[in-house]
Amino acid sequence: MANTRSPRGAFHLRGLVAATFTPFRADGSVDLRRIKPVVDAVIAQGADGLYVCGSTGEGPLLSTEERLKVAEASVKAAAGRVPVVIQVGHNSIEEARGIARHAQRIGADAISATPPGYFKPDSLDNFIQCIAHIAGGAPRLPFYYYHIPVLSGVRFDMVEFLRAGGPRISTLRGIKFSDTLLHEMLACVEFDGGKYDILFGVDEMLLAGLAFGAKGAVGSTFNFAAPLYRKIIAAFEAGEMDEARRLQSLSAEMVRIIVGNGGRGGLKATMEFVDADCGHSRLPTVTTSQVQRARMKKELTALGFFDWARQ
Repeated sequence: MANTRSPRGAFHLRGLVAATFTPFRADGSVDLRRIKPVVDAVIAQGADGLYVCGSTGEGPLLSTEERLKVAEASVKAAAGRVPVVIQVGHNSIEEARGIARHAQRIGADAISATPPGYFKPDSLDNFIQCIAHIAGGAPRLPFYYYHIPVLSGVRFDMVEFLRAGGPRISTLRGIKFSDTLLHEMLACVEFDGGKYDILFGVDEMLLAGLAFGAKGAVGSTFNFAAPLYRKIIAAFEAGEMDEARRLQSLSAEMVRIIVGNGGRGGLKATMEFVDADCGHSRLPTVTTSQVQRARMKKELTALGFFDWARQ
């Protein structure tokens, strides 16, 4: 499940793409100095790519200027070792188009975007028009639509999006499918002979995504638990389904522990346990307290996290 870097039009994202965290200082400012050590740690963990300024990276909470700096620092830190995808979505499609243009200029490998979420597209045609305008800012980069209706509030049939949007978005390469409607994901995987990359975005259900045809995935927990997910993939590909389910159960319990103790901020806090501290979270995401971190570490230790997180 390795990524491929091919001529334009043949780019494919495969394997485990880590949705990276944006490091912040205690005063809420972006800590650009931490990006390279964090990227180094994530790649060493086994990530096959980086997805920058998405939900995990608190991208919607960053100013445009901050997003440009984070994107540039991330591309520089990756140094061509793995593909870097920049999430450019914004409530202003003009801002999104500008961020896309910048991603192309700095040498990103692909872009992705959420739709406008305040004034939402009111029809499929309107939706495609918005996405085409954003993607047009980077005409040389593959584009992946970021489908996350639980947060964006925008839900259109993704098969119909591929059917109607493909001819209108010349750089459309696939979808980051962060939804649990697996029958829809399967239809997207199979659409037009498997033309598009459908990247699954629910870590706790990776095994289901693999069973429904996903060849790649984007996730928060790939930053610090990639070895576990590699074992899930290996067991699935070997037909060892009992083992794959056992490992997936560990993933689900890991997420329950982290989110149960620290909410969304708990995911970022977990990076401290793999020696890649990402600092604070930005409001309204709450930074996990030391008491919460200690409890989380104790429960993760009992689960065996430290036995497989560094393998």
